[in-house]
Amino acid sequence: MAEEAKAKGNAAFSAGRFKEAVQHFSDAIALAPDNHVLYSNRSAAYASLGRYAEALDDAERTLALKPDWVKGYSRLGAAHLGLGDAPKAVEAYEKGLALEPSNEALKSGLAQARQAASAPRRPVGSGADAVGKLFQGPELWSKVAADPTTRGYLDQPDFVQMLREVQRNPSSLNSYLSDQRMVQVLTLMLGIKSQFQNQSNAAPEPASVQSNPAPPKQQPEAKAREPEPEPEPMEVTEEKERKERKASAQKEKEAGNAAYKRKDFDTAIQHYTKAMELDDEDISYITNRAAVYLEMGKYDECIKDCDKAVERGRGLHADFKMISRALTRKGTALAKLAKSSQDYDAAIETFQKALTEHRNPDTLKKLNDAERAKRELEQQEYYDPRIADEEREKGNEFFKQQKYPEAVKHYTEALRRNPKDPRVYSNRAACYTKLGALPEGLKDAEKCIELDPTFSKGYTRKGAIQFFMKEYDKALETYQAGLKHDPKNQELLDGVRRCVEQINKASRGELSEEELKERQNKAMQDPEIQSILTDPIMRQVLTDLQENPRAAQAHLKNPGVMQKIQKLVSSGIVQMK
Repeated sequence: MAEEAKAKGNAAFSAGRFKEAVQHFSDAIALAPDNHVLYSNRSAAYASLGRYAEALDDAERTLALKPDWVKGYSRLGAAHLGLGDAPKAVEAYEKGLALEPSNEALKSGLAQARQAASAPRRPVGSGADAVGKLFQGPELWSKVAADPTTRGYLDQPDFVQMLREVQRNPSSLNSYLSDQRMVQVLTLMLGIKSQFQNQSNAAPEPASVQSNPAPPKQQPEAKAREPEPEPEPMEVTEEKERKERKASAQKEKEAGNAAYKRKDFDTAIQHYTKAMELDDEDISYITNRAAVYLEMGKYDECIKDCDKAVERGRGLHADFKMISRALTRKGTALAKLAKSSQDYDAAIETFQKALTEHRNPDTLKKLNDAERAKRELEQQEYYDPRIADEEREKGNEFFKQQKYPEAVKHYTEALRRNPKDPRVYSNRAACYTKLGALPEGLKDAEKCIELDPTFSKGYTRKGAIQFFMKEYDKALETYQAGLKHDPKNQELLDGVRRCVEQINKASRGELSEEELKERQNKAMQDPEIQSILTDPIMRQVLTDLQENPRAAQAHLKNPGVMQKIQKLVSSGIVQMK
């Protein structure tokens, strides 16, 4: 739900509906109060409304949650600049650049902040500052959107950036008055009706008025003429051309998608490149071309396109999902280029950055795959059977000296050097048994058997641990499994004998009350015992054993039933008398 509210906020922000964006981001924050991205987004929306105090609070909250979030410093700098505190804005942008020196947005913000810091202060309400104040009210965006002559400007990212800059720094208005669009918005905010009249050759009005002006001469009534059509404003023509270019770019993209699907990669690249030339305000063309390069194995070209998409996307305030997509593709290309475990570091870092932009399950999977590949390469790079044998021998010496922790240390290093040696798992299992770390010893014994099912020591280690854990029926099964591979092994035979003695002792009722209770408690934690006791058939069998001897005799002829009863007997749950 938080992601849905965030998406609605992003859409409203992109459309210039900043009040609505604030509301959606606030809803998302209520659902996910520790999400730094949401505070960052709301800070941008507040700044666009000229509410810089709230923008500053959200920027500070963003950095409190994630101090290394570069975009947070951009938000902080913009808020300080909007509040007129240029030195603090400079400080914020510099901190952000210390984390990411190549960030163009931070560089641009720092330049503006330094310019504002070095500019002489003017009295409030004088000159361009006074006019510029007209742009700081939240009604600016609604007025521009409502007027048919200026509405289209909100679709032009460069002009939207101009308006935001004037909101942040009213004195910057003078530098944009050469742009006819800004003049038109200024006349709108001043309440002057804009007229498009061709008066370039008309003489200027006199600077002063005569004290005794002569009465105007009576002119003959001019013949009524048909009104001439007003010339189409230049901005309308440009906007029309821009829309046509965007439409053409979209067609090129669709042609590129079709070529990509039929694996005609060279043609796809041509179409995406053409789309990029026609419309540089949509980074999807760049990310699509990067995907083609990735498919072709041209990883360096893919990485360059992804970097270009991220840089351009940040300048356009593109959707975080698009930035994340570009970073994910870059990470994939870096992972493809990786030849050593260290090479994966760049890919892992890139995937992590992508996830901070948008938590996509596919990106998370790619991150996990890269981390696993890095570990596997580290293991391969560390693999050395010769050193493994040396470490195993050192472990054996410490074992003989009964220095079991030291022995475990060397056995562990031996396994890092050669994780496929069953002898080391067997030896470490013996150490864990001596140390009383039975669960760890059991895991090592099972791994030993997995690597070499014919290795008798694995069965003796596992059986001994199960015996110490008083799981006599399981220990018996382990010893018997080992005897299938080594029928004359004395350790295994002795293990069988000890287990049978303990099982018979329980079946004869020779256990003390304390021993019986301990064994029963342990058995009740065993999933296998729980399964037997909850089996409706076995519950009927147990009832018949108590109440119906004839039916019980029939049950005992079933080998499967008899085996389960034997497990219950050995665990102390059932006593045969």
